Amino acid sequence: GIQGVVESYQSCLPKIQLYGPTNVAPIISKVARVAADEERTKEASQYFILLILTDGVVTDMADTREAIVRASYLPMSIIIVGVGNADFTDMQIL
Repeated sequence: GIQGVVESYQSCLPKIQLYGPTNVAPIISKVARVAADEERTKEASQYFILLILTDGVVTDMADTREAIVRASYLPMSIIIVGVGNADFTDMQIL
């Protein structure tokens, strides 16, 4: 649930360092491949939620848009959250 996500975030945050460039298309494509494999099964009992936290502007915007469009029919949701003071205006497109 949401509380588990928040607890995981709080536990991981002190252990990581965010830095650029911010290329998110590769991770979207990787999770999409896993979701596509799941969809190929007759059961398709799993749904995937990809949460991407970024402290910078997405630097591979065209590739990211393309990856999102390709993944749009799969059993997955993508949530991209900008943290910090960067200008995230362009992310509204996503």
